[in-house]
Amino acid sequence: MSPDWWAAFGPAQTHVSCSGSTHRLRWSAGSLQAVDHPDAEGELVMAALGGDTNPCLDLVMAWGRHSDDLTVLAIGPRSADDTLTITARTVEDLASRPGGPFRSPVSAGSSRIIGRRRSPGLPRGQATYGRSAAGGSSFSVNSSIIRKGGGGSVRSGGRATGPLRSAGGWSGYAPRGWPGREDDPGRVELIRLLALGRPFQLRLSGAVAHAWSAAGQHSRRGRSDPALTAALAGRLGPAAAQWLAIDAGDVDAAVHDDHGWGQLSLAPQPDGRKLVARLPVSWLAGVWAPGLAVVGGHLVVSVLAAAWPEVRVLAVRSPGRDPAELTIRQRRGHWSVAAR
Repeated sequence: MSPDWWAAFGPAQTHVSCSGSTHRLRWSAGSLQAVDHPDAEGELVMAALGGDTNPCLDLVMAWGRHSDDLTVLAIGPRSADDTLTITARTVEDLASRPGGPFRSPVSAGSSRIIGRRRSPGLPRGQATYGRSAAGGSSFSVNSSIIRKGGGGSVRSGGRATGPLRSAGGWSGYAPRGWPGREDDPGRVELIRLLALGRPFQLRLSGAVAHAWSAAGQHSRRGRSDPALTAALAGRLGPAAAQWLAIDAGDVDAAVHDDHGWGQLSLAPQPDGRKLVARLPVSWLAGVWAPGLAVVGGHLVVSVLAAAWPEVRVLAVRSPGRDPAELTIRQRRGHWSVAAR
């Protein structure tokens, strides 16, 4: 039996402003919790009867609504060097507008929306995704949401029109700017969730990948395959570059839908070699999201058992070789091999 997708993650906690106080949001065992609301269920019941919720519960409910949202994989971080930062300016602007950031009536005990008031849109401004003078790249929406990492190309007065492109030349899936209208409440919700910081961005990415994996609620992917393939390629490329010292663009990645962990091989090409990889969507949730992709010179392909901070994995030393079992352990935020 496979371990839970979240088993290699440790807990994460942040603070948010709520009802005039500073409250804690804590993620553990796959769930986001409003720690300072011990009667959260009762508050949800009152909200369902027409009362208002509060920022903490708004975020918890938004987490549930976006935990299978493929947009998270399209715009979320793709490597350790790919940092998405949402400035306080953006969050404050959303919170200060009439109606609040994303208030909505809810059904008691459920994270599903049964109705929404129209939410005000983001401030209009310039969105760019382009190479910086320093040789990296940046992405911004309304000049307040910044991505730093390998990348991209097109500049537009209203939106980033993509496609996103890594420094190695990989061209991947991305919506034209942020999905939906400027006043789409779901768009605002997602910005607020990403503003919780990188630890939460990775955990939300893991939740989405799990939802679309063979063990998730959307295991029959259908038309979503191109987005999932691009999400896999966009994250495997930087990992393969670290593992094999190849260009991130020299990766032919596809989703592995059969039993087993998949396959890895090298194929020659005129100017070098290409990694041909077939990995399941669950690799994104259980391996990539908790930061296990490359450990001790191995590419981790599957998690066998996990109880953070120790994980038993299958890992490949070089393409074409059979994977070996390794025990890896996290210390001070870094994974290393503890036993072979």
